[in-house]
Amino acid sequence: MRTRIGTAVLVLLLLLAGCTSAARTGGPITLRFQSLAWQDESVAANKELVKEWNATHRDVKVEYVQGSWDSVHDQLLTSFEGGEAPDIIHDASDDLADFAYGGYLADLTGLLSDRLKSDIPQRSWRTATFGHGIYGVPFLQEPRVLIADKTWLAKAGVRISTPEHPWTWAEFRQITERLSGDGKYGVAWPLREPVSATLNLSLSAGGQLFHRGADGKVTVRFGSADQVVPRTIHDQVNADHSAPGSTLGSGGSDTLPGFFGGKYAMVPLGFSYRQQIVQQAPKGFDWEVLPAPAGADGLAQGVSPQTLSVAADSPHKKEAAEFIDFLLRPENMVRLALGDWMLPTGTQALRDPALHTAKYGWATGTALAGHLSPAPAQTVRGYPEWKDKVATPALQEYYSGAIGLGALRRRLEKDGNLVLARYQR
Repeated sequence: MRTRIGTAVLVLLLLLAGCTSAARTGGPITLRFQSLAWQDESVAANKELVKEWNATHRDVKVEYVQGSWDSVHDQLLTSFEGGEAPDIIHDASDDLADFAYGGYLADLTGLLSDRLKSDIPQRSWRTATFGHGIYGVPFLQEPRVLIADKTWLAKAGVRISTPEHPWTWAEFRQITERLSGDGKYGVAWPLREPVSATLNLSLSAGGQLFHRGADGKVTVRFGSADQVVPRTIHDQVNADHSAPGSTLGSGGSDTLPGFFGGKYAMVPLGFSYRQQIVQQAPKGFDWEVLPAPAGADGLAQGVSPQTLSVAADSPHKKEAAEFIDFLLRPENMVRLALGDWMLPTGTQALRDPALHTAKYGWATGTALAGHLSPAPAQTVRGYPEWKDKVATPALQEYYSGAIGLGALRRRLEKDGNLVLARYQR
Protein backbone atom coordinates (compact mmCIF):
# COMPACT_ATOMS: atom_id res chain seq x y z
CA MET A 1 0.00 0.00 0.00
CA ARG A 2 2.77 2.38 0.99
CA THR A 3 4.56 1.48 -2.26
CA ARG A 4 1.43 2.30 -4.30
CA ILE A 5 1.01 5.67 -2.58
CA GLY A 6 4.68 6.47 -3.09
CA THR A 7 4.45 5.55 -6.76
CA ALA A 8 1.29 7.63 -7.22
CA VAL A 9 2.91 10.66 -5.57
CA LEU A 10 5.98 10.22 -7.77
CA VAL A 11 3.84 10.05 -10.91
CA LEU A 12 1.88 13.15 -9.81
CA LEU A 13 5.09 15.09 -9.17
CA LEU A 14 6.43 14.11 -12.59
CA LEU A 15 3.18 15.23 -14.23
CA LEU A 16 3.28 18.56 -12.42
CA ALA A 17 6.90 19.05 -13.39
CA GLY A 18 5.98 18.32 -16.99
CA CYS A 19 3.12 20.80 -16.88
CA THR A 20 5.34 23.45 -15.35
CA SER A 21 7.98 22.88 -17.99
CA ALA A 22 5.37 23.08 -20.74
CA ALA A 23 4.03 26.30 -19.24
CA ARG A 24 7.51 27.76 -19.31
CA THR A 25 8.48 26.65 -22.78
CA GLY A 26 5.37 25.43 -24.54
CA GLY A 27 3.67 28.69 -25.50
CA PRO A 28 4.20 32.41 -25.99
CA ILE A 29 3.31 35.08 -23.46
CA THR A 30 0.15 36.94 -24.45
CA LEU A 31 -0.16 40.64 -23.64
CA ARG A 32 -3.53 42.36 -23.85
CA PHE A 33 -3.26 45.86 -25.36
CA GLN A 34 -6.36 48.01 -24.88
CA SER A 35 -6.40 50.76 -27.48
CA LEU A 36 -8.74 53.75 -27.55
CA ALA A 37 -8.09 54.50 -31.22
CA TRP A 38 -11.41 55.26 -32.89
CA GLN A 39 -10.80 56.93 -36.24
CA ASP A 40 -10.52 54.40 -39.06
CA GLU A 41 -6.96 55.41 -39.96
CA SER A 42 -5.87 55.27 -36.33
CA VAL A 43 -7.43 51.86 -35.67
CA ALA A 44 -5.77 50.55 -38.83
CA ALA A 45 -2.35 51.94 -37.82
CA ASN A 46 -2.56 50.37 -34.35
CA LYS A 47 -3.67 46.99 -35.66
CA GLU A 48 -0.95 47.00 -38.34
CA LEU A 49 1.72 47.66 -35.71
CA VAL A 50 0.38 44.88 -33.49
CA LYS A 51 0.50 42.55 -36.50
CA GLU A 52 4.09 43.57 -37.26
CA TRP A 53 5.11 42.93 -33.65
CA ASN A 54 3.47 39.52 -33.62
CA ALA A 55 5.17 38.57 -36.89
CA THR A 56 8.62 39.24 -35.42
CA HIS A 57 8.19 38.12 -31.80
CA ARG A 58 7.54 34.39 -31.39
CA ASP A 59 7.63 34.35 -27.60
CA VAL A 60 5.53 37.46 -26.82
CA LYS A 61 2.24 37.92 -28.61
CA VAL A 62 -0.02 40.97 -28.33
CA GLU A 63 -3.80 40.79 -28.41
CA TYR A 64 -5.53 43.99 -29.60
CA VAL A 65 -8.51 44.98 -27.42
CA GLN A 66 -10.77 47.84 -28.49
CA GLY A 67 -11.71 50.32 -25.77
CA SER A 68 -13.72 53.56 -25.81
CA TRP A 69 -12.89 57.08 -24.68
CA ASP A 70 -16.49 57.53 -23.53
CA SER A 71 -16.24 54.97 -20.72
CA VAL A 72 -12.53 54.36 -20.19
CA HIS A 73 -12.18 55.73 -16.63
CA ASP A 74 -15.00 53.67 -15.12
CA GLN A 75 -14.14 50.64 -17.24
CA LEU A 76 -10.51 50.70 -16.10
CA LEU A 77 -11.46 51.20 -12.46
CA THR A 78 -13.74 48.17 -12.64
CA SER A 79 -11.10 46.06 -14.36
CA PHE A 80 -8.41 47.09 -11.86
CA GLU A 81 -10.55 46.22 -8.88
CA GLY A 82 -11.61 42.96 -10.48
CA GLY A 83 -8.04 41.93 -11.33
CA GLU A 84 -8.82 41.86 -15.06
CA ALA A 85 -6.99 44.94 -16.32
CA PRO A 86 -5.25 44.76 -19.71
CA ASP A 87 -1.46 44.62 -19.59
CA ILE A 88 -0.97 47.70 -21.77
CA ILE A 89 -3.35 50.59 -21.26
CA HIS A 90 -4.08 53.45 -23.65
CA ASP A 91 -5.47 56.51 -21.84
CA ALA A 92 -4.92 60.26 -21.43
CA SER A 93 -2.51 61.75 -18.92
CA ASP A 94 -5.19 63.73 -17.07
CA ASP A 95 -6.91 60.44 -16.21
CA LEU A 96 -3.84 58.81 -14.64
CA ALA A 97 -3.40 60.56 -11.28
CA ASP A 98 -5.95 58.59 -9.25
CA PHE A 99 -4.87 55.30 -10.88
CA ALA A 100 -1.19 56.04 -10.22
CA TYR A 101 -1.67 57.07 -6.60
CA GLY A 102 -4.10 54.18 -6.12
CA GLY A 103 -1.41 51.64 -7.01
CA TYR A 104 -3.12 50.38 -10.16
CA LEU A 105 -0.36 51.36 -12.61
CA ALA A 106 3.24 50.17 -12.74
CA ASP A 107 6.09 52.62 -12.25
CA LEU A 108 7.89 52.56 -15.60
CA THR A 109 11.02 54.37 -14.44
CA GLY A 110 13.31 51.33 -14.67
CA LEU A 111 11.53 49.70 -17.59
CA LEU A 112 11.87 52.34 -20.31
CA SER A 113 14.70 52.40 -22.85
CA ASP A 114 17.18 55.27 -22.82
CA ARG A 115 16.18 56.02 -26.40
CA LEU A 116 12.56 56.58 -25.50
CA LYS A 117 13.35 58.57 -22.35
CA SER A 118 15.65 60.96 -24.22
CA ASP A 119 13.45 61.31 -27.32
CA ILE A 120 10.37 62.61 -25.48
CA PRO A 121 10.89 66.08 -23.91
CA GLN A 122 10.86 66.46 -20.16
CA ARG A 123 7.79 68.72 -20.29
CA SER A 124 5.86 65.80 -21.78
CA TRP A 125 7.18 63.33 -19.20
CA ARG A 126 5.87 65.66 -16.47
CA THR A 127 2.33 64.92 -17.63
CA ALA A 128 2.68 61.29 -16.57
CA THR A 129 4.94 61.70 -13.52
CA PHE A 130 3.30 61.37 -10.12
CA GLY A 131 5.46 61.59 -7.03
CA HIS A 132 8.77 60.00 -8.00
CA GLY A 133 7.36 57.55 -10.56
CA ILE A 134 6.48 57.55 -14.25
CA TYR A 135 3.12 55.91 -14.84
CA GLY A 136 2.59 56.42 -18.54
CA VAL A 137 4.44 57.19 -21.76
CA PRO A 138 3.02 60.34 -23.41
CA PHE A 139 3.05 59.79 -27.16
CA LEU A 140 0.36 61.85 -28.94
CA GLN A 141 -0.71 65.41 -28.20
CA GLU A 142 -3.34 67.73 -29.60
CA PRO A 143 -3.25 71.52 -29.50
CA ARG A 144 -6.49 73.44 -29.78
CA VAL A 145 -6.61 75.51 -32.95
CA LEU A 146 -9.05 77.73 -34.81
CA ILE A 147 -10.58 76.14 -37.89
CA ALA A 148 -11.55 79.09 -40.09
CA ASP A 149 -13.58 79.69 -43.24
CA LYS A 150 -10.76 81.02 -45.40
CA THR A 151 -13.03 82.73 -47.93
CA TRP A 152 -15.05 84.51 -45.22
CA LEU A 153 -11.96 85.88 -43.49
CA ALA A 154 -10.43 87.00 -46.80
CA LYS A 155 -13.56 88.90 -47.80
CA ALA A 156 -13.67 90.61 -44.39
CA GLY A 157 -10.06 91.71 -44.83
CA VAL A 158 -9.03 90.77 -41.29
CA ARG A 159 -5.42 90.13 -40.41
CA ILE A 160 -4.74 86.40 -40.52
CA SER A 161 -3.25 84.94 -37.37
CA THR A 162 -0.05 82.90 -37.70
CA PRO A 163 2.17 81.11 -35.16
CA GLU A 164 4.74 83.88 -35.66
CA HIS A 165 2.18 86.69 -35.25
CA PRO A 166 -0.92 85.32 -33.51
CA TRP A 167 -3.99 87.25 -32.49
CA THR A 168 -4.19 88.35 -28.88
CA TRP A 169 -7.32 87.44 -26.95
CA ALA A 170 -8.49 91.06 -27.21
CA GLU A 171 -7.85 91.11 -30.96
CA PHE A 172 -9.64 87.80 -31.36
CA ARG A 173 -12.71 89.24 -29.64
CA GLN A 174 -12.66 92.32 -31.88
CA ILE A 175 -12.30 90.24 -35.04
CA THR A 176 -15.15 87.87 -34.15
CA GLU A 177 -17.40 90.88 -33.54
CA ARG A 178 -16.39 92.33 -36.91
CA LEU A 179 -17.22 89.04 -38.64
CA SER A 180 -20.70 88.83 -37.08
CA GLY A 181 -24.11 90.11 -38.14
CA ASP A 182 -27.23 89.18 -40.10
CA GLY A 183 -27.65 85.92 -38.21
CA LYS A 184 -24.02 84.91 -38.67
CA TYR A 185 -21.34 84.60 -36.02
CA GLY A 186 -17.59 85.15 -35.94
CA VAL A 187 -17.03 82.07 -33.77
CA ALA A 188 -18.94 79.09 -32.39
CA TRP A 189 -17.73 77.63 -29.09
CA PRO A 190 -18.60 73.92 -28.68
CA LEU A 191 -18.34 73.63 -24.90
CA ARG A 192 -20.31 70.58 -23.84
CA GLU A 193 -17.14 69.74 -21.87
CA PRO A 194 -15.88 73.23 -21.01
CA VAL A 195 -13.30 72.50 -18.33
CA SER A 196 -10.27 71.21 -20.27
CA ALA A 197 -10.74 73.78 -23.04
CA THR A 198 -10.92 76.63 -20.53
CA LEU A 199 -8.00 75.50 -18.37
CA ASN A 200 -5.69 74.59 -21.23
CA LEU A 201 -6.27 77.78 -23.23
CA SER A 202 -5.88 79.85 -20.04
CA LEU A 203 -2.19 78.94 -19.86
CA SER A 204 -1.62 81.45 -22.67
CA ALA A 205 -2.77 84.21 -20.32
CA GLY A 206 -0.69 82.88 -17.43
CA GLY A 207 -3.59 81.08 -15.75
CA GLN A 208 -2.89 78.08 -13.52
CA LEU A 209 -5.99 77.77 -11.27
CA PHE A 210 -4.44 74.92 -9.26
CA HIS A 211 -1.73 75.92 -6.80
CA ARG A 212 0.38 73.48 -4.78
CA GLY A 213 1.51 74.67 -1.37
CA ALA A 214 4.67 73.87 0.59
CA ASP A 215 2.79 70.99 2.23
CA GLY A 216 2.12 69.47 -1.19
CA LYS A 217 -1.61 70.13 -1.03
CA VAL A 218 -3.44 71.72 -3.97
CA THR A 219 -5.96 74.54 -3.73
CA VAL A 220 -8.01 76.36 -6.36
CA ARG A 221 -7.46 80.11 -6.84
CA PHE A 222 -9.34 81.78 -9.69
CA GLY A 223 -7.15 84.84 -10.27
CA SER A 224 -7.12 87.55 -12.93
CA ALA A 225 -5.00 85.51 -15.35
CA ASP A 226 -7.46 82.60 -15.04
CA GLN A 227 -10.32 84.93 -15.97
CA VAL A 228 -9.05 86.13 -19.37
CA VAL A 229 -10.32 83.22 -21.46
CA PRO A 230 -13.64 82.67 -19.61
CA ARG A 231 -14.45 86.39 -19.80
CA THR A 232 -13.66 86.46 -23.52
CA ILE A 233 -16.01 83.56 -24.23
CA HIS A 234 -18.71 84.93 -21.92
CA ASP A 235 -18.58 88.37 -23.55
CA GLN A 236 -18.61 86.97 -27.09
CA VAL A 237 -21.83 85.12 -26.24
CA ASN A 238 -23.60 87.60 -23.97
CA ALA A 239 -22.28 91.08 -24.82
CA ASP A 240 -20.95 91.09 -28.41
CA HIS A 241 -23.26 88.37 -29.73
CA SER A 242 -20.37 87.23 -31.89
CA ALA A 243 -20.81 83.64 -30.64
CA PRO A 244 -24.13 81.77 -30.40
CA GLY A 245 -25.28 80.46 -27.05
CA SER A 246 -26.86 77.51 -28.84
CA THR A 247 -23.53 75.73 -29.37
CA LEU A 248 -22.35 75.92 -25.74
CA GLY A 249 -23.85 72.52 -25.00
CA SER A 250 -22.55 70.99 -28.23
CA GLY A 251 -19.60 68.78 -29.04
CA GLY A 252 -17.10 69.76 -31.68
CA SER A 253 -18.66 67.62 -34.40
CA ASP A 254 -22.05 69.22 -33.80
CA THR A 255 -20.77 72.60 -34.99
CA LEU A 256 -19.44 71.38 -38.33
CA PRO A 257 -22.72 71.53 -40.33
CA GLY A 258 -23.20 75.17 -39.31
CA PHE A 259 -19.57 75.91 -40.11
CA PHE A 260 -19.87 74.35 -43.56
CA GLY A 261 -23.20 76.15 -44.06
CA GLY A 262 -21.72 79.60 -43.53
CA LYS A 263 -23.21 80.26 -40.10
CA TYR A 264 -19.89 80.49 -38.19
CA ALA A 265 -16.61 81.94 -39.47
CA MET A 266 -14.45 79.98 -37.01
CA VAL A 267 -14.69 77.06 -34.63
CA PRO A 268 -12.07 76.35 -31.89
CA LEU A 269 -11.39 72.61 -32.09
CA GLY A 270 -8.79 70.01 -31.29
CA PHE A 271 -6.22 69.53 -34.04
CA SER A 272 -7.52 66.04 -34.88
CA TYR A 273 -10.91 67.38 -36.03
CA ARG A 274 -9.24 68.18 -39.34
CA GLN A 275 -9.86 64.61 -40.42
CA GLN A 276 -13.62 65.00 -40.01
CA ILE A 277 -13.48 68.29 -41.90
CA VAL A 278 -11.61 66.68 -44.80
CA GLN A 279 -14.20 63.90 -44.90
CA GLN A 280 -17.33 66.02 -44.47
CA ALA A 281 -16.65 69.45 -45.97
CA PRO A 282 -18.69 70.18 -49.13
CA LYS A 283 -16.79 70.36 -52.39
CA GLY A 284 -15.09 73.72 -52.84
CA PHE A 285 -15.25 74.69 -49.16
CA ASP A 286 -11.96 76.48 -48.41
CA TRP A 287 -10.76 76.29 -44.81
CA GLU A 288 -7.54 76.92 -42.90
CA VAL A 289 -5.96 76.24 -39.53
CA LEU A 290 -5.02 79.18 -37.31
CA PRO A 291 -3.33 79.11 -33.90
CA ALA A 292 -5.41 79.75 -30.82
CA PRO A 293 -5.06 83.33 -29.50
CA ALA A 294 -2.00 84.32 -27.48
CA GLY A 295 -1.88 85.98 -24.09
CA ALA A 296 0.74 87.23 -21.66
CA ASP A 297 2.53 83.88 -21.97
CA GLY A 298 2.32 83.79 -25.75
CA LEU A 299 0.99 80.64 -27.42
CA ALA A 300 1.40 78.51 -24.28
CA GLN A 301 -1.30 75.90 -24.09
CA GLY A 302 -2.03 73.00 -21.80
CA VAL A 303 -2.32 69.50 -23.18
CA SER A 304 -3.11 66.10 -21.75
CA PRO A 305 -1.24 63.75 -24.08
CA GLN A 306 -2.45 60.29 -24.88
CA THR A 307 -0.45 57.77 -22.87
CA LEU A 308 0.51 54.12 -22.74
CA SER A 309 0.74 52.54 -19.29
CA VAL A 310 1.31 49.10 -17.82
CA ALA A 311 -1.02 47.60 -15.23
CA ALA A 312 0.58 47.06 -11.82
CA ASP A 313 -0.91 43.54 -11.74
CA SER A 314 0.56 42.53 -15.09
CA PRO A 315 2.93 39.56 -14.66
CA HIS A 316 4.81 40.64 -17.79
CA LYS A 317 5.76 44.25 -17.17
CA LYS A 318 9.15 43.99 -18.91
CA GLU A 319 7.62 42.55 -22.06
CA ALA A 320 4.81 45.13 -21.99
CA ALA A 321 7.38 47.94 -21.80
CA GLU A 322 9.27 46.41 -24.73
CA PHE A 323 6.09 46.45 -26.82
CA ILE A 324 5.51 50.11 -25.92
CA ASP A 325 9.08 50.87 -26.98
CA PHE A 326 8.42 49.17 -30.34
CA LEU A 327 5.12 50.97 -30.80
CA LEU A 328 6.81 54.32 -30.18
CA ARG A 329 9.85 54.04 -32.40
CA PRO A 330 10.09 57.35 -34.32
CA GLU A 331 8.78 55.92 -37.59
CA ASN A 332 5.93 54.17 -35.78
CA MET A 333 5.08 57.26 -33.74
CA VAL A 334 4.70 59.16 -37.02
CA ARG A 335 2.31 56.50 -38.30
CA LEU A 336 0.23 56.76 -35.14
CA ALA A 337 0.22 60.57 -35.32
CA LEU A 338 -0.86 60.61 -38.97
CA GLY A 339 -3.53 58.02 -38.25
CA ASP A 340 -4.96 60.12 -35.41
CA TRP A 341 -4.29 63.49 -37.11
CA MET A 342 -2.38 64.56 -34.00
CA LEU A 343 1.20 65.51 -33.10
CA PRO A 344 3.77 63.05 -31.77
CA THR A 345 5.62 63.94 -28.58
CA GLY A 346 8.92 62.48 -29.79
CA THR A 347 11.44 64.99 -31.12
CA GLN A 348 12.61 62.69 -33.91
CA ALA A 349 9.07 61.97 -35.06
CA LEU A 350 8.21 65.69 -35.03
CA ARG A 351 10.93 66.32 -37.61
CA ASP A 352 9.29 64.04 -40.16
CA PRO A 353 8.50 66.00 -43.37
CA ALA A 354 4.95 64.60 -43.46
CA LEU A 355 4.16 66.72 -40.39
CA HIS A 356 5.46 69.96 -41.90
CA THR A 357 3.31 70.30 -45.00
CA ALA A 358 0.98 73.27 -45.46
CA LYS A 359 -1.79 70.93 -46.58
CA TYR A 360 -4.51 70.52 -43.95
CA GLY A 361 -2.63 72.82 -41.58
CA TRP A 362 -0.03 70.27 -40.49
CA ALA A 363 2.73 72.91 -40.43
CA THR A 364 0.68 75.25 -38.22
CA GLY A 365 0.05 72.50 -35.69
CA THR A 366 3.68 71.37 -35.66
CA ALA A 367 4.78 74.97 -35.06
CA LEU A 368 2.75 74.91 -31.84
CA ALA A 369 4.40 71.77 -30.45
CA GLY A 370 7.10 73.68 -28.56
CA HIS A 371 4.45 75.76 -26.76
CA LEU A 372 2.57 72.80 -25.32
CA SER A 373 2.84 72.22 -21.57
CA PRO A 374 1.23 69.88 -19.05
CA ALA A 375 -2.42 70.71 -18.46
CA PRO A 376 -2.94 72.53 -15.13
CA ALA A 377 -4.89 69.63 -13.64
CA GLN A 378 -2.35 66.93 -14.52
CA THR A 379 -1.28 65.88 -11.03
CA VAL A 380 -4.35 66.97 -9.08
CA ARG A 381 -5.97 64.13 -7.16
CA GLY A 382 -9.75 64.33 -7.31
CA TYR A 383 -9.72 66.28 -10.57
CA PRO A 384 -12.34 64.04 -12.29
CA GLU A 385 -14.84 64.65 -9.47
CA TRP A 386 -14.01 68.37 -9.29
CA LYS A 387 -14.50 68.64 -13.03
CA ASP A 388 -17.80 66.77 -13.15
CA LYS A 389 -19.47 68.06 -9.98
CA VAL A 390 -18.15 71.61 -9.67
CA ALA A 391 -16.36 73.09 -12.65
CA THR A 392 -18.49 71.80 -15.53
CA PRO A 393 -21.87 73.08 -14.25
CA ALA A 394 -20.34 76.33 -12.99
CA LEU A 395 -18.65 77.16 -16.30
CA GLN A 396 -21.72 76.16 -18.30
CA GLU A 397 -23.88 78.53 -16.26
CA TYR A 398 -21.34 81.34 -16.54
CA TYR A 399 -20.95 81.00 -20.29
CA SER A 400 -24.71 80.99 -20.78
CA GLY A 401 -25.07 84.17 -18.71
CA ALA A 402 -26.97 82.51 -15.85
CA ILE A 403 -24.34 83.53 -13.26
CA GLY A 404 -21.71 86.24 -13.10
CA LEU A 405 -17.95 86.12 -12.68
CA GLY A 406 -18.15 86.49 -8.89
CA ALA A 407 -20.44 83.48 -8.54
CA LEU A 408 -18.21 81.46 -10.86
CA ARG A 409 -15.20 82.27 -8.72
CA ARG A 410 -16.94 81.33 -5.47
CA ARG A 411 -18.07 77.98 -6.83
CA LEU A 412 -14.72 77.05 -8.39
CA GLU A 413 -12.84 77.99 -5.23
CA LYS A 414 -15.16 77.25 -2.29
CA ASP A 415 -16.95 74.17 -3.64
CA GLY A 416 -13.88 73.03 -5.55
CA ASN A 417 -11.55 73.14 -2.57
CA LEU A 418 -14.01 71.10 -0.50
CA VAL A 419 -13.85 68.36 -3.14
CA LEU A 420 -10.06 68.41 -3.42
CA ALA A 421 -9.60 68.40 0.36
CA ARG A 422 -11.20 64.97 0.63
CA TYR A 423 -8.48 63.52 -1.62
CA GLN A 424 -5.63 65.17 0.31
CA ARG A 425 -6.31 64.17 3.91
